[in-house]
Amino acid sequence: MDTPSHANTDAVLGPKTARLAGNEELLPGKWSSAGAGRLLGGRRGASFDRAEFDRSGGIAMPFDATRSYPLASVRRMPQYLRVLREMKAAGRSVVSCTHIADALQLGAVQVRKDLAMTGIVGKPKVGYLTDELIGSIENFLGWQNTHDAFLVGVGSLGRALMGYPGLEESGLRIVAGFDVDPAKVGTQVHGREVFHLDRLYDLCQRMHVLIGILTVPAAAAQDAANMMVFAGIKAIWNYTPVQLETPPSVVVEDVRLTASLAVLTSRLRQAISASQ
Repeated sequence: MDTPSHANTDAVLGPKTARLAGNEELLPGKWSSAGAGRLLGGRRGASFDRAEFDRSGGIAMPFDATRSYPLASVRRMPQYLRVLREMKAAGRSVVSCTHIADALQLGAVQVRKDLAMTGIVGKPKVGYLTDELIGSIENFLGWQNTHDAFLVGVGSLGRALMGYPGLEESGLRIVAGFDVDPAKVGTQVHGREVFHLDRLYDLCQRMHVLIGILTVPAAAAQDAANMMVFAGIKAIWNYTPVQLETPPSVVVEDVRLTASLAVLTSRLRQAISASQ
């Protein structure tokens, strides 16, 4: 099992060779710098600086593109936000690193280091104003400004993401879906229209959308990613099990559901063994 959308055949994105807007033909296979130059029609050229983005390193925040941050720390930030919002709802106007650490079973020193990345400074023996800390983390993550996104692959998982309110609360708004299934094209999912995949380039250019969410079957993943890059997408949230080949200037974040499931079942087995 890969992901819910991979198991559901209603998410298929058709043949591996697709025609783009205009007369460009998308050929199957991995991304290469030479192929990228041809596919992009010379808009970005055939060579890319692989130093622009290191997927194995840190992540550069929008407000400081010259600095990288540990991905583990970035991934903890949403947990801090959740706890802080709960504390705010409970009436707590001031919090400390110890409060947050205890709630998440983390070390207070680690929490303090993570929060320092946002630029906020707490008051000695007092802590942080809850509202200010929430705003600082949201600004660090870029969640104070909503980013528009296109979703490709309107299967079970794609439809679920289009209807999930937590994304927009986190600053990501899915404005449209794309598929090639005639039964889906022209319909609406949670108020968003589903377009044929061959409209992706035109709408990306007109709406200046930079984020793409990929929820297609594994067999269609690379070709769909190629079409995203061709259309101008700069960041791909990849829900497929495929290791995508993209230009280094395109940010790819992989969501590995099966890897997370493997951790869950492994820990469950250990817990059962320890209790016997």
